[in-house]
Amino acid sequence: MDALRGLVDRFARLLAGSGPLAPGRGLASGVLAFALAALSLLAVLAFHFPEYLTTPELRRRYPVELLRQLLLGALVLAGSVSLVNAALGRTRWLSLSAFALVLLSVALGGHRVPVGDFADGTPYLGVDWFVLDLLGSAFVFVLLEKLFPLRPGQPVFRPDWQTDLGYFAANHLAVGLLLLATNALVHAFFGWAVHPPLQQAVRSLPGWAELLLLALVADFAQYWLHRAWHRVPALWRVHAIHHSIDTLDWLAGSRMHLLDMLATRVLVLGIVFVLGFSRWAIDAYIVIVAFHAVLNHSNARLPWGPLRHLLVTPEFHHWHHASDRAALDRNFAAHFAFLDRVFGTLHRAPGALPERYGVLGETLPRGFLRQQWHPFRRRPAPR
Repeated sequence: MDALRGLVDRFARLLAGSGPLAPGRGLASGVLAFALAALSLLAVLAFHFPEYLTTPELRRRYPVELLRQLLLGALVLAGSVSLVNAALGRTRWLSLSAFALVLLSVALGGHRVPVGDFADGTPYLGVDWFVLDLLGSAFVFVLLEKLFPLRPGQPVFRPDWQTDLGYFAANHLAVGLLLLATNALVHAFFGWAVHPPLQQAVRSLPGWAELLLLALVADFAQYWLHRAWHRVPALWRVHAIHHSIDTLDWLAGSRMHLLDMLATRVLVLGIVFVLGFSRWAIDAYIVIVAFHAVLNHSNARLPWGPLRHLLVTPEFHHWHHASDRAALDRNFAAHFAFLDRVFGTLHRAPGALPERYGVLGETLPRGFLRQQWHPFRRRPAPR
């Protein structure tokens, strides 16, 4: 029991910590091995219970054999790294814990878990979406942030990363509930406005024109909603949660109050629904907006050239999160930077970065649950 308590205490200290991982101790590789082993175990459970742990829209399109090979590769990599670290005596407690998760995954069937027929229409958690998106996003954006940093020296595990990982997990695991609520509200509030001839005209556009129009319409709608989140005090108390981030990186964009996320999706997708855009265009836009949202919050500086005047970039969006007075309530666009120029809310400072981020005049609570409750407290967030 003492050994178990000691192990739990070590994990608690690791998960509560922040800052750069000390080199030469095997901590970085140990964290990588443990994370891969934990995600692999979740993937094995998803193979066992696909009706409850996978997203229906995704599982219909999975290249299952490719996913099995990726799972095998993750297990081999996690097991190999953890064994090497343990043999060298580097963070042995972490390495052996990772290897134990690998053994448990293998004992449960590993990448060979058979998938038979299963019921559809069951309530589910998006464990598959969480695992795949976390692996893909972390690989792409951590690499970008290290190769082309906006703020060099900013660690991967920056302060309060735990809160944003909690948001990332909640948003992905609750994907089914969010989709159900969004679809119900879109049809309830926008169904009356459907006009078939208008929808037919939109769908008759060339593919590239339809997708471009969809992105423009969606960004125009969210631009004005975004301004309302900032200008209406009752809405700002909800949206302030997103602005409570002190350090921006690829994970920071996940921090959104559930009401903020739901209202934005309902408005944007409601207008898209009324105009009747094709399903393929909506799917393509969802992929683009998901990638662009993560990129805009990332700690990456890319060579945009003249495109920086057209598109929203990390430098552009970082100023939106700045608590510098000159930048407050500026740069609302999500995709097209020229919207802020047209409507008089553009802020640019070429070559400069914000001095600080966050909500001016108040420190909001830490943690997912406390932040979800914060807008409903009696004392409003000052603005």
